[in-house]
Amino acid sequence: MTYLGQEIPKLGFGLMRLPMIGDEVDIEQTKQMVDLFLSKGFTYFDTAYGYLGGKSEMAVKTALVDRYPRESFQLATKLPAWAGANTAEEAQGMFYTSLERTGAGYFDFYLLHNLGDSRTEAFDRFNIWNFLAEQKKKGLIKHLGFSFHDKADKLDEVLTLHPDMEFVQLQINYADWESASIQSRACYEVARKHGKPVIIMEPVKGGSLANLPAPIEKIFKDAAPQASLPSWAIRYAASLDGLVTVLSGMSTLEQMQDNLSFMERFEPLSDAEKAVVDKARAALDALPQIPCTACQYCVKGCPMSINIPGIFKAMNNQLVYGNRAGALGNFAFATRSGGKPSQCIACGQCEAACPQHINIIAELQRAVEMLENA
Repeated sequence: MTYLGQEIPKLGFGLMRLPMIGDEVDIEQTKQMVDLFLSKGFTYFDTAYGYLGGKSEMAVKTALVDRYPRESFQLATKLPAWAGANTAEEAQGMFYTSLERTGAGYFDFYLLHNLGDSRTEAFDRFNIWNFLAEQKKKGLIKHLGFSFHDKADKLDEVLTLHPDMEFVQLQINYADWESASIQSRACYEVARKHGKPVIIMEPVKGGSLANLPAPIEKIFKDAAPQASLPSWAIRYAASLDGLVTVLSGMSTLEQMQDNLSFMERFEPLSDAEKAVVDKARAALDALPQIPCTACQYCVKGCPMSINIPGIFKAMNNQLVYGNRAGALGNFAFATRSGGKPSQCIACGQCEAACPQHINIIAELQRAVEMLENA
């Protein structure tokens, strides 16, 4: 039985982390990456309204749309109704802006961007579901779905309410597969239960799985000395069933060449290789980190509206992986609406509610030094 996207090659070009020269996209290097990607038979490109402040979508036009026949590739972009829109007209206008920036004429895959937590409500309030369904009827969207960052039970609710969604984009990687906060496995299983094919994002966890602590890197190098760390992560994700593609946010031509070297003739992980990944995951889980499961109990009564789980996610990105850039990015997203750790008034309600008995007040003080005052 075939499914949507079955015929699409299982490596997609994620255009969130394009090569840059200062504040501008390095268009010439991006063109080289696009050319190489297509020459190897890969066809799926993923951008979003907000990536690089809109420069990603504009780079798509210059490096891809203006240079190749429209039917020779699939283009996906996303609408973040929760990001800065005050009216339905403003939120819906993001769709037309993306059409103009990319010059694509239509989108093969179009996504409601980053459902989950309080963000989902904006899509309801601005009538985005019905608006995008109308664009699909007009032929401006071929396939309609959404990307998601929340727990599996919330994903089940969304798919139950919106069975017309054709696919789901999920954060899946071996480090987060059994994570209590990310719930990669549980979310994947919900999507499959609803019969939805999956697009995988963050297979290398924002670059964290490309730069592992030395003892964990050794586990992989002992098993396959010539294989890159990203190859383990991307092949792990691509070995799952029911995938449209696996997005890799490649930032350099060298990263593109590495990804293509093992995905051009992709082979799923063997049982022996899966055992290596399981060993590495167990070693990662054993590293000192804040044991937050993102249950949100601490947030519900916080008088300062501090996104404690989001801040702890950022801290763990640095503590476990040493990914400074990723940690700062996580922190910026978690505090985008205010609620910085320095605003904690030490009332203690969060610690009383925490099932993991985390010393939250002390950890937030540590976050001030680690991330807020960076």
